[in-house]
Formats: sequence, C-alpha cells, structure tokens
Amino acid sequence: MIEYAGFWRRLGATLADGVWMGLLLAPLSQFIYHSIGLQTWQNFLIQDLLPALVVIFFWLKYQATPGKLLFDCEVVDFNTGQTISFKQAILRYVSYLIALLPVGLGFLWILWDKRKQGWHDKIAGTVVVMHDEARLSLQQLENSYH
Repeated sequence: MIEYAGFWRRLGATLADGVWMGLLLAPLSQFIYHSIGLQTWQNFLIQDLLPALVVIFFWLKYQATPGKLLFDCEVVDFNTGQTISFKQAILRYVSYLIALLPVGLGFLWILWDKRKQGWHDKIAGTVVVMHDEARLSLQQLENSYH
C-alpha cells in the first residue's frame, strides 16, 4: 500500500535540506567573495544554479534529497512509482516558483490533497511517498547497505 508523505514531514525535510545546503553554499560564497569578489553571474551560479543542480542530482540518483532521505521520503513518478525523469526533475524544480507565488498556496495544497501533492508535484507528474523497504528485493536491500 502506498503511503503519501504529508505536509509536516515534507516541511521537516525541506528545513533539513535548507540547513545542509546553507552549510555547503555559505563557505563557498564567502571563499569566492573574499578571493575574487563575487560578481552577479557568480552569485547566480552559487545561489541559484548550483542548488538546483544538486537537488536535481539527488532526485535522479537517490529519489530524494538528503532531507527527504532523513524523513524516509521518496520523489517518484506519479504513474509508475519509479524514478522521475530528467524532464520531470527540471519541471518540478522550476514549478517551485509557481507553488510559492500565491503566498505558498501551492505548498499548502499538500495539506488537503488526497495524494499529498503540491502544485509542483501535479505539474511535474510526481508524488512524494514514504520509503518502504518491503517493496525492495533482497538483492536491492543488500546493495543499499554496501
């Protein structure tokens, strides 16, 4: 049975992701700023593009960001339950902006949606589910611990 990850669990995962991402980017920003002076395009790369690439990498490689892994969540394709495509990952990330615009309503939507989907999930065709090791084969479980 599929268990969808709810709003509070996802919020906790997002806050955890904010912490590790901040710890990663703050020293990098400071180093570049003090070494060569931070230009507008470098600021864009570090503050906007790098986080997007890191998040998309985690979605494609692990089906979750570190925060979602910590909270036992996975981002999967709505129709197949499998890893999302590169196109879905980009669409999901860009759709965060749409979900944020009307006072975060697209994220609050998770509270009352029957599949706990935010607008970004609906746009990208994704859903966030609870990780269930019972769905994995013994070989997959063994590989995940090595």
